[in-house]
Amino acid sequence: MRYAYGLTTALLLGGATLSLTTGFPAGAQVAQNEASQISKVVPKAGAPASFADLTAQLAPAVVNISTRQRIQVQSNNPFAGTPFEGLFGNNQGGGTGPQTREAQSLGSGFIISADGYVVTNNHVITAEGKGEVESITITMADGDEYPAKLIGKDAASDLAVLKIDAKKPLPFVNFGDSRHARVGDWVIAIGNPFGLGGTVTAGIISAVYRNTGNGGAYDRYLQTDAAINRGNSGGPMFDMSGQVIGINNAIYSPTGGSVGIGFAIPAETAAPIVQKLIKGEAIERGYLGVRIQPLTDDLADSLGLEHNKGEFIQATEPDGAAAKAGIKAGDVIVKVGGKEVTKDQTLSYLVANTEPGSRIPVELIRGGRKMTVTATVAKRPSDQELAQSFAPDSDQDDNPFNNPPAQQEQGTIEKALGLSVTPLTPQIARQLGAADDTKGVVVVAVDPSSDAGQKGFSRGFIILSANGRDVTSGADLEAAIKAAKADGRSALLLRVQPRGQSPVFVPIRLR
Repeated sequence: MRYAYGLTTALLLGGATLSLTTGFPAGAQVAQNEASQISKVVPKAGAPASFADLTAQLAPAVVNISTRQRIQVQSNNPFAGTPFEGLFGNNQGGGTGPQTREAQSLGSGFIISADGYVVTNNHVITAEGKGEVESITITMADGDEYPAKLIGKDAASDLAVLKIDAKKPLPFVNFGDSRHARVGDWVIAIGNPFGLGGTVTAGIISAVYRNTGNGGAYDRYLQTDAAINRGNSGGPMFDMSGQVIGINNAIYSPTGGSVGIGFAIPAETAAPIVQKLIKGEAIERGYLGVRIQPLTDDLADSLGLEHNKGEFIQATEPDGAAAKAGIKAGDVIVKVGGKEVTKDQTLSYLVANTEPGSRIPVELIRGGRKMTVTATVAKRPSDQELAQSFAPDSDQDDNPFNNPPAQQEQGTIEKALGLSVTPLTPQIARQLGAADDTKGVVVVAVDPSSDAGQKGFSRGFIILSANGRDVTSGADLEAAIKAAKADGRSALLLRVQPRGQSPVFVPIRLR
């Protein structure tokens, strides 16, 4: 089970189920949660007297998943540097080096076809670090064990599909439609917490489409207070119609155990990905090529916008889909393809779940005015390629500009922002690692008690613009401060370039 120690995710196939072609004769087996079967055991409307019949019907399709792994570890030799170092392990020269050890992992899963396709979380069947998974074993509710083959996995959505070969049709369940889930609905989770075998817990849906703040393309979960613990990962979350509406995935826990906040991948997200993994199709996601930031209260106030409406663009990739559509750093995107960008429906989620090559309208706010551009969604790069996007330039730790600043008088800028600035010259720009033709003012002193000081401003930051207007002198910055106060704004949006890094927008509270 993954742990989130701080609130640290699509289209459902037609109908309420995901149908798969099996190798067994038609009618040989029906889903454990097929309508004719489930109607006999579902609880009455309202608070159920018991989940026993529903559990007995569904539990045979829920499985335990265990792996054997060989992982690399660093070993310390207590006799390193002594004549006895060779007596401890096989390490030579310094007494440390990589060694391998055997490890196991436990999780849950559920069968989705009579011929043995099994759904689970990717992290359940993925080795730690540089390790390798040597074998995967699936244990049925009746104790039967089968070796499993990995069919496909997708790290971004944390989903994986396994296959077991049995000589008989297996009990299975279908995906339901999580789009109809409501806060307060009853749910049950079946899995194998702490390797204890089939365990059932019940609760309600606490929130739908919860964004946990990890910024991923699938950061959109069903939240539940049903007890979910280590080993429940990959197990199903059922509604009271016996349909799989979620896949248990993570918990919020400062202690490592359940505190009543668990997260499940919605079926509407999981079902199409599972289908593609079974067919061996590539999982392609949309991509705009932007670096984004939630529209915080400070940002909204500096721009004169409503709180919690849209996401702020810090930067765009040159020649990326966003740049080609005319989207610029400093824009606030409020709608994508007609869908509002909110905390629970982030820009990353909306774009990632858009087919690459699609042309979509993007509604944004620039300089206080709404406008709409059309973007052709690109294909999301690999994780390795993404890691190189927006990479900062080399650090400049030995920059001579770090000499202590001279004390300055308290003027408008100092009083309002807690900053002292001086015009940026080509010589200072070179010292700070910026281009000679960079225009702006450079910070020479910061009041650590100011909002700018609390947000990491330091000597050597270059201020490029204020509230969308270029800043080339202290007078320009003063004018921007006065204009913001005249408009009743409590914050000023500065575009700054830290030493050796790319420019970013930072809202600063006015004093």
